[in-house]
Amino acid sequence: MSPKEMPKTYDPTATEQRIYEWWESRGYFRPRIDPAKKPWTITMPPPNVTGALHLGHAITAAIEDLMTRWHRMRGEPTLFLPGSDHAGIATQAVVERELAKQGLTRHDLGREKFIEKCWEWKHIYHRRITDQHRKLGVSCDWERERFTLDEGLSRAVRTAFVRLYERGLIYRGTYLVNWCPRCTSAISDLEVEHEEQATSLWYVRYPLLNGDWDGPRHEWGSGRWAEGATEFIQVATTRPETILGDTAVAVNPNDDRHAGLIGRQAVLPAIGRVIPVIGSLTVDTAFGTGAVKVTPAHDPTDYEIGLQHGLDAPIVMDEESRMNELAGPYRGQDRFECRRNLVADLEKEGLLVKIEPYTHAVGTCQRCHTIIEPRISTQWFVRIKPLAEPALQAVQDGRIRIVPERFVKIYTNWMENIRDWCISRQLWWGHRIPVWCCDDCGAQTTGVTDPTACGSCGSKNIHQDPDVLDTWFSSGLWPFSTLGWPDDTEDMRYFYPTTVRETGYDILFFWVAREIMLGLAMTGEVPYRVVYLHGLVRNAQGKKISKSMPDADKYDPLNVIDEYGADALRFTLVTGSTPGQDMKLSPERIASNRNFANKIWNAARFVLSNLGDEPLATDPWTLPLEPVDRWILSRHNRLIAEVNRLMEDYQFGEAGRQIYEFLWGEYCDWYIEATKPRLYAEAESHADATARLASKQAALSVLVHVLERTLRLLHPFMPFVTEEIWQNLPHEGEALIVAPWPEPGPRDEDAEREMGALMDAVRAIRNARAEYNVEAGKPIEAHIAAGAFYATFASQRDILVRLARLDPERLELAPSLARRPDKALALVFPGVEVYLPLAGMVDVDKERARLAKELERVTADIARSEKLLANEGFIRKAPEDVVEEEREKLAALRDRRARLEEQVRVLGA
Repeated sequence: MSPKEMPKTYDPTATEQRIYEWWESRGYFRPRIDPAKKPWTITMPPPNVTGALHLGHAITAAIEDLMTRWHRMRGEPTLFLPGSDHAGIATQAVVERELAKQGLTRHDLGREKFIEKCWEWKHIYHRRITDQHRKLGVSCDWERERFTLDEGLSRAVRTAFVRLYERGLIYRGTYLVNWCPRCTSAISDLEVEHEEQATSLWYVRYPLLNGDWDGPRHEWGSGRWAEGATEFIQVATTRPETILGDTAVAVNPNDDRHAGLIGRQAVLPAIGRVIPVIGSLTVDTAFGTGAVKVTPAHDPTDYEIGLQHGLDAPIVMDEESRMNELAGPYRGQDRFECRRNLVADLEKEGLLVKIEPYTHAVGTCQRCHTIIEPRISTQWFVRIKPLAEPALQAVQDGRIRIVPERFVKIYTNWMENIRDWCISRQLWWGHRIPVWCCDDCGAQTTGVTDPTACGSCGSKNIHQDPDVLDTWFSSGLWPFSTLGWPDDTEDMRYFYPTTVRETGYDILFFWVAREIMLGLAMTGEVPYRVVYLHGLVRNAQGKKISKSMPDADKYDPLNVIDEYGADALRFTLVTGSTPGQDMKLSPERIASNRNFANKIWNAARFVLSNLGDEPLATDPWTLPLEPVDRWILSRHNRLIAEVNRLMEDYQFGEAGRQIYEFLWGEYCDWYIEATKPRLYAEAESHADATARLASKQAALSVLVHVLERTLRLLHPFMPFVTEEIWQNLPHEGEALIVAPWPEPGPRDEDAEREMGALMDAVRAIRNARAEYNVEAGKPIEAHIAAGAFYATFASQRDILVRLARLDPERLELAPSLARRPDKALALVFPGVEVYLPLAGMVDVDKERARLAKELERVTADIARSEKLLANEGFIRKAPEDVVEEEREKLAALRDRRARLEEQVRVLGA
């Protein structure tokens, strides 16, 4: 379209897909390897192929694409490598859920057919995820896209496993692990989410053996099981069903209440097993009664106590947390059904002392939110300390920088206290453990390729371990497996180590730490130089946005893009966040940034509608400029320098906010308005026409120059609208996406200072007009003592009149005033005094009455708010965000009252 045919409003739906397809078809996303230049590389955190992208993916995509576009415009060979993750537990869970709708399980299909179903699911959602990233404007190299189960990445996983195994860093052992009964798999500590839940604390008596009582003489459930017992030890538990697996009762040796019982024997309710009372310093004397049951097979602390004391560890639940044959009369019952029945029987037998409400953190599976069950199981582990130490050193010696820096302490603490990593999962979807066990000699054989015989005895009777690897094992290889490792590829040589890992702070340990450990172990180099951590996205009330929210649809990235456009969403996510801090996202903010896109669109339309056929100066500084021209050019160059500094320091949000303030405020609201008299003025003579034309051309040259270069700054934040506008502006080059990043030029400090004073005066007058409800189009009288700024104020008189809406016939402008006008509002700031006669602005009596009424209303609102905040019940019961909102409302009301009182005082004077 020609410049003057730009639509009145910007339409993202008519623009974004067309521009994206054009960028991709032109090959702008694909870097060219140039040995003379240092590349900039980032790999996309691979989203799980379990469903659509959410706002967590959207903020990741927005920040990563911002960095990519910025470095591309700086002329660096820039690789943004995309991909997705097979997400073992999560994908298997959703596929099994789909099968359950048909009355089927994975076992009905068998391993091979079930994996085929998983691949079908992957193909559907992989396409959806790719399309969503395109809608977000992500400029990654789709020709290099990877998937964690690709043939090449699978070979990388096998290679890494074999190398660690051969170094003795992978081993198989039997330990207590976190077990998900829904996924029927072990999960790592990091995959357990702890949720505060209101439950109960059950107090139970265990009878003690003594000379009067040698054990139960009646059946459990008869009500007479403990008949004759004369001594008891009382324990408290949050999980009564695990009583059936107890092998001891522990007390703290320093606790005088129970120290004398150490060495005695108790009888386990329901089961009848005789168990010892032991001493352990790990017992918290403040919990319950100070005596605790010890269930080594079903509790991490109890497991350690059991190892120290050589206790048996009977497992009383199966893989789905149903009670097994060791659970006695409760065999076959679900763990929670068993809990209810056992508690009822304990009460019947007189062994239940009391039940108290109790709130504590309950571990749940991150993927399916089922309450996890600690369980002794034989699993594969990585001996992690030898990997963690060099990974910790890489951060401490500065080879890897973490942004924000405060996460270094968190990273250090975790790495110093890290435990061996359980890497096996009892799943079918994923990378199968590459270990084969010999049926004849029992030896284990591993290899990058499948062995055909036992590596120890040569027997052909070998079988592969049925488990698969933890998804994070393959994800941990992502920075280099995606570049072709373990092969010596051109991409690996040129793009590795990558430059930055950008992700949410919540997976610093899930993923980033493992990438660093495995990167150093496999390649001898760090996987990247910088780790940038963003925060979580929350709604306006501070609640984490999730699919279960009643209004979740309005936060779906695709729905947001359909309503507001990708640019508005991207800009909101980036400018609303700072490194490592959670951000509040509201539809109002997204709508505001959509308005920003329209603001710069309309600014471009204004500029283009005034362009004629005359050529514009490539360097506007060579033209005869007015102070306002020099001011905007200087402010523009200051902006470029500041944005460059902020971008280098990873302060992307602040950089975007400054671009916004400059474009909306200084460029659109000030400079464009200031140029209108020059663009529209009529010449009174030939000589005057020549001067006015030169002035107009200077203004147009500056308008185009500043807008075009500021669009380059804004492009990484809002790529679509900036490209569309830029294509309509006079420019050099084919596309904004590959236009050179602007460098700061000269500055004029005097022009900035002098125009700053004039703008302060205009702002003060505008604020006064608003405070006193002066009609928008009404010109008012003003008396201004401009002091040392007089020459600037005088030369820019037309701008002052236009922007402040002053009456030119009643404007007194001088270095100083002979006398100050009576009954005038005084606006005083450094170097300038402005006086606005109230009689010329408002009907004083009418305004005084209006203010009195408004003051009465505000005072009443303050009283109501103060009363509410003084109510202890409200403070205690209301949600924290509601209380804080009320406090903010009260502060605003008090501020409003103070301003009203000042206005009344001035009117009275």
